[in-house]
Amino acid sequence: MTLNYYWTRYRSVLIYGILLAALLLLLKWLEWRFIIVDYAFEMYAGFIAILFTGLGIWLALKLSKPKTATVYIEKEILIKDNGEFVLNELELNRLGLSKRELEVLQLMAQGLSNQEIAGHLFVSLNTIKTHSSKLFEKMDVQRRTQAVDMAKKLSLIP
Repeated sequence: MTLNYYWTRYRSVLIYGILLAALLLLLKWLEWRFIIVDYAFEMYAGFIAILFTGLGIWLALKLSKPKTATVYIEKEILIKDNGEFVLNELELNRLGLSKRELEVLQLMAQGLSNQEIAGHLFVSLNTIKTHSSKLFEKMDVQRRTQAVDMAKKLSLIP
């Protein structure tokens, strides 16, 4: 049984099937064409929305990546300690610190809290807060660590 045999026997069925398939393709093409014409704005808006969504995701991924790597450097700092501390009276007088404020500064340098300083000096917590604020004001600093650092640089505390 050859191809010629099938062609002669089922020719009308094959032609009818091919014509139906062509007609179906034509109808689907026309349906698609009407969908495009009727919903052109929605299709363009959807395409633009998909485009901008992809662009937004790409941009967010690009911006959220750090541009530089964080490098931690550990450096050993040698501090000369000759054993004797000499108070810099000139800087003490220039800043106008009282003896009590100097005591509070020394206790701050030891790492004591305001409550612990108040207990050590037998005064109230509010008194220590007042001394601290006056000390910060005279030294022109904002924090305890800045005050201690400046006091060490000016040789007010060891």
